[in-house]
Amino acid sequence: MIQIGKKAPAFKLKDQNGTVHSLKDYAGKKVLLYFYPKDDTSGCTTEACNFRDGYKDFKKNGLVIFGVSADSVASHKRFAEKFTLPFPLLADEDKKVVQAYGVWQKKKMYGREYEGIVRRSFLIDEAGKIAKIYEKVKPAVHAGEVLSDVS
Repeated sequence: MIQIGKKAPAFKLKDQNGTVHSLKDYAGKKVLLYFYPKDDTSGCTTEACNFRDGYKDFKKNGLVIFGVSADSVASHKRFAEKFTLPFPLLADEDKKVVQAYGVWQKKKMYGREYEGIVRRSFLIDEAGKIAKIYEKVKPAVHAGEVLSDVS
């Protein structure tokens, strides 16, 4: 169970360009891991584009942003290029990281039950500890919430 003040689960994943990122590489920096269900879907695109549009402000406040889903590196590459996303999208195809962060859950849509990623974000402080958990993320306003928390 992820808790505020506890050490964030480690990760080591490839981004849309095949570059490997691990949490330990960002020690001393604030990191936002935002988990989203699927590349190039309406809510996920809204969320990603809002982070893109505020990217300079996030960088100015020392925040490193990672989008994470179970989509492939190739899918992330298409999505990032289509919407000119300036931050890494991490491919968790084996679902180890989404499970470690507790975002792989049973979901319901149109009366059908299935497993998938729930939209949730984790703000990790410079010491690698969970500073804030964003539950029930609304794609249209989430980037603004995060920016006000790190400004």
